[in-house]
Amino acid sequence: MFEFLAPPIIIFLVTFFDIQKVKKIVPFIALLILFPTVLSFYKGDIHYYGDIFILNNLSKYVLLVSSIVGIGISLALVNLDKHVSISQNAYKNFYRFFALFWIGLTVSILSNNMGVYWIGLEMATLSTVYMIKTNATSSTHKEAWNYMIVGAIAVSLILFGIILIYASAKPLLGENAMNFSMLLKSAKEIKNSYLFEIGFAFVAVGSFIKMGFFPMTLWLANIERASFYPVAALFSGILESAIMIGFFKFSTIAKEINYSHLIDFSFIYIILTLFVISFLIYRVKDFMRLFSLSGIEHMAIISIFWVSGAHFAALLHFGAHAFLKPALFLSTGVLESNGKYHIAGALRGYSGFKGKSFVFIVSLLMLAIISLPPSPMFFSEIYGFGSMIKLAKNSDHLIIMLFGIGALLIFLSIIFYKFIEVYQSMKYEGIENKKVVYSSELFALMIFSASTLSLLLPKVFNFLESIG
Repeated sequence: MFEFLAPPIIIFLVTFFDIQKVKKIVPFIALLILFPTVLSFYKGDIHYYGDIFILNNLSKYVLLVSSIVGIGISLALVNLDKHVSISQNAYKNFYRFFALFWIGLTVSILSNNMGVYWIGLEMATLSTVYMIKTNATSSTHKEAWNYMIVGAIAVSLILFGIILIYASAKPLLGENAMNFSMLLKSAKEIKNSYLFEIGFAFVAVGSFIKMGFFPMTLWLANIERASFYPVAALFSGILESAIMIGFFKFSTIAKEINYSHLIDFSFIYIILTLFVISFLIYRVKDFMRLFSLSGIEHMAIISIFWVSGAHFAALLHFGAHAFLKPALFLSTGVLESNGKYHIAGALRGYSGFKGKSFVFIVSLLMLAIISLPPSPMFFSEIYGFGSMIKLAKNSDHLIIMLFGIGALLIFLSIIFYKFIEVYQSMKYEGIENKKVVYSSELFALMIFSASTLSLLLPKVFNFLESIG
């Protein structure tokens, strides 16, 4: 397991040297995570330290996606000081807490133990607070405290839910009641199912709050607006990966306990969230809030697909979002250069090969995030809605499933309209301001674009179909 933790540990250690030299080698250090991750796909399930950590197909996929996002973000960090005002000391702190964040997320992704999963999530939460504070403004310090409070509420709810789940299974499994695999195998034998369901409700609400779901929908957009843009990319591409893999595991067990209750609870909560998010997006005025609120929408779609049994669609959508959204957040560093947050004309004023390439890639990313073909999200939504209809026909969830599909289509139409309006304004309206695109930023966007397209490969489809 050390091979997955070595790159962030090395990044943490090298930050004690000259940051101007260090930031150029960090992307190469981050690249080291790909070798053990890719090699793991040629092996079966790998267990570490007994059964505390497990590397199965689900965790391999999430770890690979998160690693690619980490590499892309490390590339964008090279020229962070060219777009924003940041001191050398703040730069060092950002890298240090970025490394600690990466360690915590890796622990959560690989964890097969509920307690260890929570520890990794808490480590990631605390390290994110300090990354937010590297933007030394009064509003950022306020939002960092807000995140500390909301994050504490979310992880506390998750912890309390884990305690209840553990208590429900302890008479049957003893100390193995903390083990995800054992819980899944023995779910139908748990006698205190009501206690498990209450615990799952707390875990789900805590996870949803951490992803910006109802009722705490604006805190995430406020934080990502106030902090440096790589923090928003970390939220959307890596932090939500760990939260989502936890939801995948807990909801899979809850499905074995009482599927009807899982469907009803999840659909009501998620549809309510999408209702609020769609109209917030309709009124949005800047990039960061638009992309942030859109990220919540995609997390809601992934959750509803997974609960509906459309695991392939959920995982395909998950991967596409994890690549597309960080790329869009990182592009705001160029689109909003010199503090200009205007949407109108944002894609105008670029010249040269790098400038034209940047405009082309960002245009494709904007269209891909709203599921226009051949975006992977187009296919994930087709498969997802298809699975929902199939489940409705073959179960007693017909009414809520049809209501869910109808509501999703209405809310997604509102979001689609807003993105098209924003794209048209970026391309055809406003004045031209000269903007500079740096090679490392363009390369990061190219990595994200290539990774998104790779999700359409037949081998990737086959692999995703084998999960769940």
